Amino acid sequence: MQTVKEYVQRWYESELDPDEYICHQKQGNIVEIEDAATGQRQTVLSFCTNDVLGLVHEDAVKQAAIDAILKYGTSNSSCSVLSGRIDLHRQLEEEISAFKHLPHTQLFLNAWMAMQAMVDAFCHLAIPVPGFQHTRETLILTDVLNHGCIVSAVVNAGTRSGKVFGHSPRVRVKPYRHCDVENLAQKLRRYARPDDRILVVSDAVFSMDGDIAPLPGMLDVLQNYPGSVLLMDEAHASGAIGATGRGIYEHFGMLPQQAVERGVVPLIMTTFSKFAASAGAAISSHVAELKPLLNVSPTSIGTISLPPPVTAAALESIRQVRQRPELVQTLQERTQYLRSRLAEFDFVASGETNVVPVILPSEINPKIFARKLITDYGIWISPIWFIAKPRLRITVNALHTHEEIDRLVAALAATRDVLHKSTISA
Repeated sequence: MQTVKEYVQRWYESELDPDEYICHQKQGNIVEIEDAATGQRQTVLSFCTNDVLGLVHEDAVKQAAIDAILKYGTSNSSCSVLSGRIDLHRQLEEEISAFKHLPHTQLFLNAWMAMQAMVDAFCHLAIPVPGFQHTRETLILTDVLNHGCIVSAVVNAGTRSGKVFGHSPRVRVKPYRHCDVENLAQKLRRYARPDDRILVVSDAVFSMDGDIAPLPGMLDVLQNYPGSVLLMDEAHASGAIGATGRGIYEHFGMLPQQAVERGVVPLIMTTFSKFAASAGAAISSHVAELKPLLNVSPTSIGTISLPPPVTAAALESIRQVRQRPELVQTLQERTQYLRSRLAEFDFVASGETNVVPVILPSEINPKIFARKLITDYGIWISPIWFIAKPRLRITVNALHTHEEIDRLVAALAATRDVLHKSTISA
């Protein structure tokens, strides 16, 4: 542990550690936080929550979680394969399937476990079955800016989770340039072999850049490889893009069935921590046989099933989204309002979604910038400097008002001016 101690000490000395704030209470976007270093408390306006539709404090959602605790308790205390499956799980899977237009859905505790399960299931199947021989290699192509849960799954794709020594055919993983359809096509022409099983995986909305994957172009490429699989991670797309928040297919005026008709197998990962006021994730498909395989994956059978209150909150949230499309329309309007206001003040905001990364001049430290926003203006946003290129990451939600957005932009402009002057004088 000496190496760990020395590393963390140097990390702190270099001021690379994130500032830590503890939430004591929150109502909508108004949050009481405590600076963990000083113990000082402050009430702030948050622009860093992923509660994109503002459903975390929705009365119906909270009541659904309470009712689930009263009926089932706080935990199922088992995996779904053994004794942890409850009727709420079935209802949630059916609700997601209807929402995403894919009939078969499997739940997981989080996106990391869902993505690992999917890669395990596709590349390595499950257990040896008499009379069946798995001989085809897998080629995985992944966008270079994909979320960490995808990266973690694909870099470990060569061996099934929990099996140090495996006997499955080889898995080859190749990256392609960010949202570059032509580069994806080039990589497929270069690396795909006649008998390969092909899996292309991408964020639908990229969590640090706020841009959208070029789905139509990707399908144009993949239709030349019949039976290829396209897995879209819709963590930041669900509830945020598409006329009713159904995600990337709706955003482009499509249904997953249109991918099927072109010979491509569409898979969607849905997560509940953003639009569904809860936690957990799911994989949806039109292939019925995938579900039992996912159900016995190591990251499913090796842990508890989604707890009752979490399941109920996600279920009610998705029902709210389906019943109230105006929530999505409000989110999208607020997003466009913020982006237009930032442009008026010459801020560079990449992407096009409610994830709004603001790129700062190289001489301005995002961590210092965000700290001044809290202390001087009572506004809380996320500085990014250690997991992506330096930026401020603002997330808009349906509860933000125009007045609050104006307050944010004014504070951003004032803070930029102060920090820019200080860097010049230095």
